[in-house]
This record gives sequence, structure tokens and C-alpha cells, in this order.
Amino acid sequence: MQPRPNDRMLERTLLFVALSIGILLLHSYVTAKFRPPKPVAAKPPLQDRAEAKPDADKPAKPAEGEAEKAPEKEQQPPAAEAEPAVAEAAPELPEKLISIGSADPASPYRLLVTLTSRGAAVVRTELNSPRYRDVDDRSGYLGHVAFDTGLRGEGCPVEVVGKGTPAEEAGLHVGDLITSVDGRGVTGYRSLIKALAPTRPGQTVAIGYVREGKQQTADAVLRRPPMAVTRPEGDDPLSFLLTLHQVDQEKLADLDKSRFASIRADKGQPIVPRDGAIGAELDGVALRQSNWEVVSSTIEEAVFRRVLPRFGLEAIKTYRLVKVEPGAADQADYRAYHLELEVSLRNIGQSERQIAYQLDGPTGLPVEGAWYANKVGPGWGLYGLRDVLISQNAKTPNVIRCTKIAEDDWGVEIKNEEDELTYIGVDAQYFSSVLIPKKLPGQTGSWFSRAHAIRVGDVKKDLAKTTNTSCRLVSVPRTLKPGEGISHAYEIFAGPKRPPLLRQYGLGESVFYGWFWWVAIPMQHILHFFEGYIAFNYGLAIILLTVLVRSSMFPLSKKQALGARKMQELQPEIKKISEKYKKDPEALRHAQQELFRKHNYNPLSGCLPVFLQLPIFIGLYRALMVDVELRGAALLGPSIRWCSNLAAPDMLFDWSGFWASIGWGWFNSGQGMLSLGPYFNILPLVTIALFIVQQKMFMPPPADDQAKIQQNMMSFMMIFMGLIFFKVASGLCIYFIASSLWGVAERKLLPKHEKDQGAGQASPPSAPALPRREGFPPPGLSGKRKKNRGRR
Repeated sequence: MQPRPNDRMLERTLLFVALSIGILLLHSYVTAKFRPPKPVAAKPPLQDRAEAKPDADKPAKPAEGEAEKAPEKEQQPPAAEAEPAVAEAAPELPEKLISIGSADPASPYRLLVTLTSRGAAVVRTELNSPRYRDVDDRSGYLGHVAFDTGLRGEGCPVEVVGKGTPAEEAGLHVGDLITSVDGRGVTGYRSLIKALAPTRPGQTVAIGYVREGKQQTADAVLRRPPMAVTRPEGDDPLSFLLTLHQVDQEKLADLDKSRFASIRADKGQPIVPRDGAIGAELDGVALRQSNWEVVSSTIEEAVFRRVLPRFGLEAIKTYRLVKVEPGAADQADYRAYHLELEVSLRNIGQSERQIAYQLDGPTGLPVEGAWYANKVGPGWGLYGLRDVLISQNAKTPNVIRCTKIAEDDWGVEIKNEEDELTYIGVDAQYFSSVLIPKKLPGQTGSWFSRAHAIRVGDVKKDLAKTTNTSCRLVSVPRTLKPGEGISHAYEIFAGPKRPPLLRQYGLGESVFYGWFWWVAIPMQHILHFFEGYIAFNYGLAIILLTVLVRSSMFPLSKKQALGARKMQELQPEIKKISEKYKKDPEALRHAQQELFRKHNYNPLSGCLPVFLQLPIFIGLYRALMVDVELRGAALLGPSIRWCSNLAAPDMLFDWSGFWASIGWGWFNSGQGMLSLGPYFNILPLVTIALFIVQQKMFMPPPADDQAKIQQNMMSFMMIFMGLIFFKVASGLCIYFIASSLWGVAERKLLPKHEKDQGAGQASPPSAPALPRREGFPPPGLSGKRKKNRGRR
């Protein structure tokens, strides 16, 4: 039996698709296998933190030869003589960690902030609301009791105990040495994190520690890790470091980009970190890397002081946490998600000084879900996960993309001296940290000569959108007479991107929904209403939204279904017409149009519901990418890992080990078009399966071989699209699944036979076609040709 032409065509189509996918996968594998090894970026001088703990997690002075090199300067006059009153430098102080605020949601604070005396910097800022938890870390949380260091010793020294943390509730004190967690030995901070990794929130663990030479044990009830808006990241500088940009004629030289052109790697390779450009300081300043004196420390305020003997200057940094007023604890958008920072510089010497300071912004903002996350901005295209925001003269903020900052060795200059800075900061997907200058009565004029977006971390290959970025402010030079000083106050917002909360800080325009904001914002409000008053679950709220959308579109979808059924009934006549005019495409088109007109059928009517649902789909997608309330919202419950974040893929199980075992680890690396990520997701597969079922139900049988091939290609393309969208948010998949099931139910529940309005009854069978003779026009064209003949 000879195969039919249709079967041969289908076999060729299948062979073509299989070969195409195979060639694509083989090319990706060979490229990943034989790509030249990634060059190791040259490490910059250890400037800000690395010298802090040379000995088993214990503070010590910087080792000889490790001090930061001074930047190159232009020709400068000899340094002024040191002031006699402050000529001798104070001995180096040990590093001290301090916490302000509380991790207890019932406390009058919304933040737990950890500070360090080294550079008087912010180590981390944690939110204590149960609504904002770390979605990547599922282990138990004890509290960050020490700085992140890889050095090992006899245990992990407790350097700080935050209020309201499980560590405080277990009775740990500063100075204790943690030696074990449930019998697992601890040799340092990272060892402590490793021992806590297999634990789970709600679990009680036995903490073994040494206090005053005696071994003791305490029980700690762990919690879910809180969301840290800023945190340490490797050897990158910490947040809000201060130094002097200018003293008299000495100043930090502006970066000459040509100096660093030679250290740039080839295109596609990491950019080598700059030698001292980010952490450079003037000789005799060392405000970024030295330990400041802790003047005072309470639960809501910390004051740091540093004297510069060479210049006769005193620097003071004051951090103050805002408290929630009594009776406002239930207000989710109460204005308490900020620190107050005051920077003061005073001339304590005998000579007049002209000074300008340099203040860096926040670093280490979250890049959770970097393998699937996409961020929305005010323009076209995707944005980075750590973009820099700047607003000047109270205008709409300008967004400097993270990828653009990663390409620039110095940063983007984004302000001129004549402009008034409204705010500047780093913007992540669901959280942001922003510096807001606050002028006191009597303070006039611009504070800053310029501001920059800067890169403080290495650029990872193909992941420039996760580069650690920050911002930098340079003040206008001021002349200080002996005894005079300057003081600038800031509010540091560090919290979730909730529009009502952001508006209280003047940051309302920092949330972007893209071009479909007119759909995304109402969609967001509807979801919040369903979750807050009806469903009490965002997964069910999305299903209710689907019911609302599909029921409102029922007349159109019913017409679409009836049109598809009518198309099936017309297939025999369409096939006859195709056979009759298969050699005359123009006549075939006119004959089909006449048939559709006769039966009152519009072939494009089935596309209308699809086009109407497209803005809804995009609006819901944007809402999932922007709305912090949908982030971390679980479908079944927070204790169940599957579908625990509707703004992320459902993550049924981790299959990264499988791809690594067969040498295809690049498949889950987040690189390339077909990278599937480290988790297997079931909801996209269910979505594609339902799409294929709908296609089989709604599309009429093919009238010819060409239509059949097209339908087969559409089925294969649907599978290919499933691979591309394998990392789509689970909330969007729930919408598609509910919508597809609704469409299938509509098709099944519609009456089997429907009469056309105005048709009365089915049309009689068409009369047999007359044989067409050479030279005679096809039916439907004779009149037109007669008119043309008459015009001649």
C-alpha cells in the first residue's frame, strides 16, 4: 500500500521540525561545551571591609600592606601643616556592630537595621512584616549575629543580637561563641549559615555556645527569613559610605576613562573592576575603611564620630529610626519605612577649610528570581533588577538601566549643579531604597554639584541585569571657618513598592506598569478586592477575575463558537469550491466570499475575542511583575513549596542536578532563549495542553492539504512556545488554565444546532456547476469584465 500524499507531507513536516530543534540544541551544547573559559577578573584592592577580620572573625587592625592606595591626583601644592590641637591620631578602634529597630512585627518599628562602625555604614535593612519574607531562602532564620566572613575558628562569635530576633528570644548575648546547631559543629559565620540551611521555619533547634568559658545550650524557635532590602554582597562596599571629595585644593580626581580603557575585557566578557576608583579617598581621610567612634547607641538611634587630624575636621553620622505612633500599628502604609540620616562636618581646627563630601547610596538590593524575573520600566524593553532612579526638580524620575551602568566604568552623570535633586536611589523589582534630601528651614541653594549612578560589583556574564549598582552624591564645596560646620539631613526609604506607601514619600511615580497601565492598574484593584473581601487567596482571586472577564465576553465568545460550528458545516461546500477553482486563485477567493456572504458568516469574527483578551493578558502580566502584594502570595499555603509565589514559576521540583549530570547544566543557568531554569514547572505544560485541546475543538477540519499542514505546524509551534514561556509566572498560568477550561465548557454546553437569524432554514444545496469554457470568465466576474469592456 503506497503512502498517501498527505502522510508524506506530514512526515516531512515532522522531520523538518525535529531536525530544526536538534540542530538548535546541538549548537547550544557545543557552544557551551567549547566556549573559552571565563577569565578571572582582577580583584581590586581590599578597601572597605576585607581588612576588618584577619583573625577568625575577630576584629583587628588592617594588616600592613593592605591599606587602600590613594588615587592619582593632578599636581597639588604641599599639604598644609596639621592642626596642633588634633595632630595626633587616635588609636584604631575595634569594629562594632549595632542594631536599631526590631524584627518583631508587634514592635513600634517596621525595620531592623544593622550598622557597623567600619565606615559608619549600613550592613543590612530587614523588614519585619510577615507579608514581606525572603522567597528564595526557605530555611530557618535565627538572626544575623555576625558579619558575613569566610574565616574559620573555634565557633561563630556573636557580634550583634537584633531586637525581636529568635537569637534574642533564645537568650544569646554579644560576646557569646556559637559552637553547634542541633549537634552540627560551627566554625564561623558561614558555617553557622550552613548548619541552619536544612532547618525549617517553626523548628526548634538547640544552639550550643560558650559564655565566659562555660559551654551552654539554648533552644531557639526559628522563623521565616525576613526580606532584606539592603544586604552585604561579597566584597562589595556597604551602604551609605561617606568620604571627603575635596579639602582646600586637594580633591579626588575625576575618573579619566582612558586610564581604564585598557583593562576592559573583550565584548561578552566581564569588565575588570577598577583599581581604587569606587573606594578612593584622600590621603589622611580613610572615612570609608576605618572604624568610627560609637558616640551613642539606643534601640532607635546610633551616632558615629570620626576625627581627621591632618585637616582638623570632625565627621558625624547619625542614624535615627522612625517609630510607629500608638494606634497606627494596623496601618500598612504608615510612614515608618525610613531611616533618618544626618551628615555633619565641622571645622575643629585653627585654619579655614574648603570642603566637599561624597556620599554613596544603598547597595546589595535583592535580585530574587534572577533566572525568571523581568522588570518593567517607563520605556520599551526590559530593565535591570537594580536600576538607579533620579528625580530632579520634582519631575518624573529618570531611570538609568542596570545594564547601562554595567557597561560604563565610571557611571552615568545624571545631574548638574543648577538642578535641585528631589531623590536618588536604587530600584529593584518589588523593593527600593532611596535617598531623599530634607532641607531644614533656612537652608537654601543646591546641595550637590553632581550625582552619579555607579557600579560597585562585578559584571557577571549574560547577567548584567543583576549587577550590584549604587549612586553617589558630591556636595557643593563650602568654606568653613574654625568652629563652623555644615549639616545635611536625609530620609532613606527602604521598603516595599506599594503605591499608597510610596506616595507618602513623594515616590509615587517610581512604580511603572508600562504602556498597558490603563489595564494593569484596574486589574490590580480588582484582584485586591477579590482577595480582600471574597476569596482571601490571590490564586482564587485570579480565577474569579477570569470568570468576570469571560462572562462579560460571553456574547462574543458564543458568536465565535457558533461561527466555528458554521465553518465546520460549510466545509463540504468549501472543499467543492476548492476543487473547482484550484487553478484559479482569484475565482476561488470570490467564490468563497460569495459563500460566506450567503450564509452570513464572517471569517474574522473568531479573532475578536482574542484581540479583546490580549490587553487583559498583558495587564495581568504587568500586575504580576509590579505588584508587591502578589509577590510571595501562595496558591495553597506558605508551607507548601509548590506554587508558593504567584509572581514566579510554580517550581514543582528541582531538576538542576539532572541537567548537570548529563552535562547540560547550561540548560538551567538562566542563559539563552531555551534556558528552562533550575525547576521543573508543571503549570505551563498544562496551559499548552489546554491550548492544543482548544485548537482541536475550535478550528474546523482542514479543507485541503495546505490547511492541514498549517494546522500541524500550529500544533508544533504551540509546543515550541511552551518551551519559551516555561518560566512564566504561575499566576498567569492559572489565568490561562481557567480561561481555557471556561472556553471548553462553553463549547460543550452550547446547543448542538443553531439557526441563523434571518435565514429561516438551512440553505438548499448548490446547483451543479456548469463546465467552464476557455475564454469565459468565472462566475461573479462577468459583470465586472463587461463594465471594463464598455469603458474601452
